[in-house]
Amino acid sequence: MYLSRSFLLIDRAAAEEEEELMAPAPTRMGMALEDGDQPETPTTWHDSAPEVIDDLEEEDHPIRVYADGIYDLFHFGHARALEQAKKLFPNTYLLVGCCNDEITHMYKGKTVMTEAERYESLRHCKWVDEVIPDAPWVITQEFIDRHKIDYVAHDALPYADASGAGNDVYEFVKAIGKFKETKRTDGISTSDVIMRILKDYNQYVMRNLARGYSRKDLGVSYVKEKQLRVNMGITKLREKVKEHQEKLHTVAKTAGIHHNEWVENADRWIAGFLEKFEEGCHIMETAIKDRIQEGLKRQQRKELTANCLQEPVAL
Repeated sequence: MYLSRSFLLIDRAAAEEEEELMAPAPTRMGMALEDGDQPETPTTWHDSAPEVIDDLEEEDHPIRVYADGIYDLFHFGHARALEQAKKLFPNTYLLVGCCNDEITHMYKGKTVMTEAERYESLRHCKWVDEVIPDAPWVITQEFIDRHKIDYVAHDALPYADASGAGNDVYEFVKAIGKFKETKRTDGISTSDVIMRILKDYNQYVMRNLARGYSRKDLGVSYVKEKQLRVNMGITKLREKVKEHQEKLHTVAKTAGIHHNEWVENADRWIAGFLEKFEEGCHIMETAIKDRIQEGLKRQQRKELTANCLQEPVAL
């Protein structure tokens, strides 16, 4: 009797378990849904997974931005332009193209630094990920494809291409929508730096003469060198005169010396300055005369030797 009753209970439990397994998921959890309600956990969650992965891949993929130029006498204006290009996107790989000497001298003019020096300067800029030497003057589709360039960054000023027709060198890049504008830094450019040097040319030549460079190193004539050295001496004398005048003025105020006496001392220093000036001019004049005489003697010896060689030898 007890055995029959046990088998009956087991059969009933198995039937209830089978009925529960056959029921919808919300019913199994004891949460019967009203008509029109949707389950909290979607059963098609995997359908949206590819979109999320695509978004992550796009964020992780660096945007390849290309900037080009000559970058002669690399300065902070160049660095700021490259910084802007680097920061165009959160994840940017910055390629910087630099034109070689041949193409630069042809289309823009002589550079101060060689192409190797300009390439190396760019490699030491912290914003640059890769330097492309021998960059083309005009960017083509083939160049963009080869380096997988997404965008080109440069200031918006028009630059003449190689056609001679005055076309913008970035016209093609702008037309295909791959141009990103950067801003120039006012007050600094390679041309500005060169103009500063040319403006004070004599001072820089004297500076380098004083540091041991020869006139041949600096490309100046013999007379120019002597003139500049005299000027250097005069400048030093003026500085000394000014220094001693200030000292005399201080002493006069401290000791209460009469004004006329102070003027007399100042005159004496000025007279000494003029004496040194005349001495320097005399030295320069003497050196020039000696140089000319030496050149004339050398020329006379050459002519005499030539005449001797032309005379027939008596046998």
